[in-house]
Amino acid sequence: MPLAQLGSSFWRVGHGREVELGARSVLMAIVNVTPDSFSDGGRYETVEAAVAHAVEAANQGAQIIDIGGESTRPGAAAVTPSEEQARVLPVIEALRGKTDALISIDTYRAATARLAVGAGAHIINDVFGLQKEPEIGNIAADTGAGLCLMHTGRDRDKLPDVIADQFAFLERSLEIASAAGVPKDHVVLDPGFGFAKDTQENIELMARFGELHRLGFPLLAGTSRKRFVGAVTGREAADRDVGTAATSALLRLAGASIFRVHDVAINRDALAIADAMLAARCSFEQGILA
Repeated sequence: MPLAQLGSSFWRVGHGREVELGARSVLMAIVNVTPDSFSDGGRYETVEAAVAHAVEAANQGAQIIDIGGESTRPGAAAVTPSEEQARVLPVIEALRGKTDALISIDTYRAATARLAVGAGAHIINDVFGLQKEPEIGNIAADTGAGLCLMHTGRDRDKLPDVIADQFAFLERSLEIASAAGVPKDHVVLDPGFGFAKDTQENIELMARFGELHRLGFPLLAGTSRKRFVGAVTGREAADRDVGTAATSALLRLAGASIFRVHDVAINRDALAIADAMLAARCSFEQGILA
């Protein structure tokens, strides 16, 4: 990781809040309020179960709770906007009084995003990077919400080079955000591990992750329990948390700041080691340069 990456910066998000990005990794816990998510579908389908899981994740060290009401696994059935909203809005409303953790809404629908921010969400996490419903950019600008723009290979032709395709897609997303008036310090980027990428593409994306810093924005890594982790380890989805923690530590060393995970505790420990090593490296390099 370049030395400058350890310097503190802030991700500005909704309702006057912010996230410090720097010497310590930031954990975003996944809360799927769905019956069919690929590794935990149905476990947190009720408001009570979802809120309890979110509070537990926050107690384990998650600074952000990412709430989704539609599975994004390959082949998952789409839900209507009203179904999605009926799942997520009661959880957001119940959660905001139970934890100081930031709340993120995982949606590509502008109507859901607007209602979620109104209910108390601080961040909009768009898996189509504003390229399905660009109005989300206007909502983020109007409300001051934080915005996570994710790369996807779905519903489009990809370039053969994984990094070239990242730049082509994410630069378009950033153009939409800028045109909507979203301030730069409200934006983070997610390279979208697993979204229409095969195992080799995901591994190459990890290996070349540092090239994404040329985009000039903080980076979020979402490898948790993904199929490529299973392909490498031979594990089924529910047993991929150790493999996930290994990817988190490696991507932290490559400069990722935020980690979207199912199991907060195991990733927290892996990232604590990575953070300590980066701090030692930073101290050593500062001594050499002094």
